[in-house]
Amino acid sequence: MLIDLNEDTLADLVNQNNKVVVQFSASWCGNCRIMKPKFKKLATENEAITFVLVDAENSPESRKLANVSNLPTFATFVNGKLVNETQTNKQEVLIELVNEIV
Repeated sequence: MLIDLNEDTLADLVNQNNKVVVQFSASWCGNCRIMKPKFKKLATENEAITFVLVDAENSPESRKLANVSNLPTFATFVNGKLVNETQTNKQEVLIELVNEIV
């Protein structure tokens, strides 16, 4: 499942879903735009995981959940807890991150 989060409510989603992968991005971020289709493709390949796109500019509380300091940041959560986070523009790194919680 892929959710394009329009409100600063990531904490609720993380607590309501067993496994969550998040892409924090911004409209001005070139690497974010490069990674977005790859993130969406992973969402279709991993139906047991909730994938969430978060606009980091408009979601300060959501950003705090993964200590976002650079974009794009990808974070994984299991049972409401942050498992891992990384900043990358490489698909292989993103795949490894997702595979940690599969």
